[in-house]
Amino acid sequence: MKLKREKQESSDCNEGSKGKMTLLLALVTLISAFGSSFQYGYNVSVINSPALYMQDFYNRTYFNRSGVPMDSGFQTLLWSLTVSMYPLGGLFGSLMVWPLVNNCGRKGTLLINNLFSIAAATLMGTSELAKTFEVIILSRVIIGIYAGLASNVVPMFLGEMSPRNLRGAIGVVPQLFITLGILVAQILGLNSILGNAEGWPVLLGLTGIPSLIQLLILPFFPESPRYLLIQKGNEEQARQALQKLRGWDDVDDEMEEIRQEDRSEKEEGHFSVLSLCTFRGLRWQLISIVVMMMGQQLSGVNAVFYYADRIFQSAGVDNNNVQYVTVSIGAINVVMTLLAVFIVESLGRRILLLAGFGLCCVSCAVLTLALNLQTTVSWMSYLSIVCVIVYIIGHAIGASPIPFVMITEMFLQSSRPAAFMVGGSVHWLCNFTVGLVFLYMEAGLGPYSFLIFCAICLATIVYIFFIVPETKNKTFMEINKIMAKRNKVEVQEDKEEFEDFHTVPGGQVEKKEISSSEL
Repeated sequence: MKLKREKQESSDCNEGSKGKMTLLLALVTLISAFGSSFQYGYNVSVINSPALYMQDFYNRTYFNRSGVPMDSGFQTLLWSLTVSMYPLGGLFGSLMVWPLVNNCGRKGTLLINNLFSIAAATLMGTSELAKTFEVIILSRVIIGIYAGLASNVVPMFLGEMSPRNLRGAIGVVPQLFITLGILVAQILGLNSILGNAEGWPVLLGLTGIPSLIQLLILPFFPESPRYLLIQKGNEEQARQALQKLRGWDDVDDEMEEIRQEDRSEKEEGHFSVLSLCTFRGLRWQLISIVVMMMGQQLSGVNAVFYYADRIFQSAGVDNNNVQYVTVSIGAINVVMTLLAVFIVESLGRRILLLAGFGLCCVSCAVLTLALNLQTTVSWMSYLSIVCVIVYIIGHAIGASPIPFVMITEMFLQSSRPAAFMVGGSVHWLCNFTVGLVFLYMEAGLGPYSFLIFCAICLATIVYIFFIVPETKNKTFMEINKIMAKRNKVEVQEDKEEFEDFHTVPGGQVEKKEISSSEL
């Protein structure tokens, strides 16, 4: 009987929170994803195609200054820095998430962030005229800071504005625009377009245009209603924002849900990164985010993208055709991420994570074999290309988009900025490590380096299988009940509250009740 009552309550709650995709919600999703997430992807692959022309520019500039050609070891170092300064900037950007989103709001942070992108685009676009390659490396740090903020703030902003039944699909849209950014950079980077000796500064400078568009249009859209009510305490503005986003006036149920969250969070206060890391009630959520973010980056996705051309050349593809193969891989990435937008609400997050990492794991293992045998078996070079395609499909449907969706769902308003800061920092730190180490790893291990990525994928699959719950169509309270059991925090079913035991000074145990929405 009790179970039936709970199911009834749950279904009533489900009905209450369902929302439709309104024009305003669709527009704010597209503007924030195009203005911010798009450029993350664009700058991941923009230096891939014109690499030779840029290295030649580095060499020429160095020669003009010193009168001697650049040492090849120094050139490798400079190019490694050009590649890896971007994720290092991303790490710095992630560390700025918590103070910025709490003080300037989600929308405010995105608007301020555009200044980084416009500054970097101007510097990169004029670097050849100024005859300085150092500016390119500096700009890669600045655009990295931009991408670090964007990659965390956009999923947070959209996740807080979405109705629960659309949260997963809207949460994957930023990743869709990241893949679109990668594809556009690959197309514009073709030799016949901008990937040539004259065009590469323009190619690098174009990244400022989406920022300019966002800077002009985003101010007309509402701020996150949860931020307005919980952080700013402005109920009227929050109600107006919700009414605009939902397309109807009756938003009382959703306002009450946010108020309930607000009340519970007033008792707990806002989580800093330190308090998040030491709070027992969120321990497994935090570990899960760290594992998923490490798995996402250390599974080798950026090794595949940063050095895609090289993989195809070593697979025997003709030098003139490599760039077209790379573009087609980028297109597959976009199509599969688009598919993820439509299937994440029906199949659920867990299935996509397991299937995605599973495909990556198998393709890394087979790729190792194919690259080793391609000199003796002629058709192995084609198999290695198939492996790269399967790998991209796996990453696009699960490993890339879902971890960011999970951060929004596993944490609440008070802990979400700190959780994004931790998850984002892990994401960019691992990205930086792969970008810097893969060249040396490939030189030392050759094709066997993909076995390391295979092992990391396998370890991530095992963790997700045993620990990460399904969050599809669940309220935050339901997700937290599942995690509370794992965190060994007692759940009082009748009161729907969690109990946590805190030791107070003097060694006594204080019993503190924490409402379920707060965890």
